[in-house]
Amino acid sequence: MKVSIVIPVYYNEDNLRPLYADIKEKFIDKTDYDYEIIMVNDGSKDKSYQVICELAEEDPNIRPISLSRNFGSHAACLCGLSNATGDCAVIKAADLQEPTELLLEMIESWKSGNNVVLACREERDESRTQVGFANMYYWLVRKTSLPNMPKNGFDIYLLDRKVIDVLEKFDEKNSAITGQILWSGFRTGIVYYKRQAREIGTSKWTLRKRIRLVSDTLFSFSTLPIRVLEIVGVISFLIGIIWSIVVLVAKLTGNIPVSGYTTLIIFNFFSFGVIMLSMGILGEYLWRSFDASRNRPPYIIEDKDKREENRK
Repeated sequence: MKVSIVIPVYYNEDNLRPLYADIKEKFIDKTDYDYEIIMVNDGSKDKSYQVICELAEEDPNIRPISLSRNFGSHAACLCGLSNATGDCAVIKAADLQEPTELLLEMIESWKSGNNVVLACREERDESRTQVGFANMYYWLVRKTSLPNMPKNGFDIYLLDRKVIDVLEKFDEKNSAITGQILWSGFRTGIVYYKRQAREIGTSKWTLRKRIRLVSDTLFSFSTLPIRVLEIVGVISFLIGIIWSIVVLVAKLTGNIPVSGYTTLIIFNFFSFGVIMLSMGILGEYLWRSFDASRNRPPYIIEDKDKREENRK
């Protein structure tokens, strides 16, 4: 049996050696599984890829891959999975916030028959802002698109070979690979852990990227935005009908007051806001359709393990 460990890397030069030492101590040295570690540099401009290549010289089972620019976590994970040769593959973060012992628990769950194994957080040793945003995101996903999303979400997961083959066929951009995994509906197991605070380096998970994740998930797996537009349109229509009846009755009874400038301005601003919101939501769907029709690859590999060519 062969296990592939896929690690997306983005500005993690200081984490990589401690990460490999941790994997070696808690996984490699404790098992007799065949393994490969695929480290995908997602356009980092620091020395991350240099460190990856140095580690590959020390351990021939490490396979370095470097993308031509930052394509995002979804693309980096997909790239690693597409290049994995194991019977199963585990996505592991490079920030050392998840215990490596999880790999052993996940493999045992996979061997028991689960095609997907999710490592879900029981607790998060992070700021209230981060925890609050995460909880709101996972609640929104469960309520609008993917009811099988775990309460506290997941970043680390194991996939059987058959699941990897399915994900490679999706050919979707502007999406979330975690959502694709849940949507596919394979038999799923769960292991729990406490997410630790980051001790080395700083997170590049910015507010803009978080908002992008929310929009990608909603527009890829939910019709909620369109439904909201329909509801707003119906409510606006009903308000217009009621207001027209009120004005007509007031006109017939001679009780129409002098028109208020403030009321007119508020109404115009409200109407303009609804129109622009509608155009923005429709534009998100149109953009995704247009982007998919161009058939551009989800990622571009700039450099990879030179040993691959020698093996061929």
